[in-house]
Amino acid sequence: MKFFGLVAFLTGIILLQSCSTSRANKSAQKDKGAASITAPVANRKSEAGKSIPARTINTKNADPIDIVDYAETLIGTRYKYGSAVKENGFDCSGFITYVFNHYNISVPRVSKDFTNAGTPVAIERSKKGDLILFTGTDTTGWIVGHMGIVTQNDNGKIKFIHSSSGKSIGVIISELSRYYATRFVKVIRVFNE
Repeated sequence: MKFFGLVAFLTGIILLQSCSTSRANKSAQKDKGAASITAPVANRKSEAGKSIPARTINTKNADPIDIVDYAETLIGTRYKYGSAVKENGFDCSGFITYVFNHYNISVPRVSKDFTNAGTPVAIERSKKGDLILFTGTDTTGWIVGHMGIVTQNDNGKIKFIHSSSGKSIGVIISELSRYYATRFVKVIRVFNE
């Protein structure tokens, strides 16, 4: 009986996971054809229909290259839902929180609270240090549920660092693959230009 209770508890946790990178329905992906990297982004609403407030992130003249270099030192840190503590592991927004807090920069703790933060930039203009936002596993509502930091834009070939709960569990650098492109919401710039 204890085993079934544990299985039910773990299943509930997985279903509630907001920073999940679980594989989306493969048949739905087949029907979508080529991945489009566009989505309406202004004034997103939360699940309850309430507007998500605009957020200003004071980066205190931090250098985005330094931020990315520091983030890359955390590659291999394990994934842990709800955590922003390195020793325990990170979820996606916990990873962002930990990196930015290292530079005394306050950021929202929950990924969806980045929806109206920073300045949106076209993905083709994204650069190192920009934040890239994705939906969670439910792509129908366009609610931000996963995020990372752009590490490279080489003529449109985007790479980003994030804490993934997918096959490669933990902090990794990923390409903007078809899978992520179908979940792409927007790129935001939080650093001064």
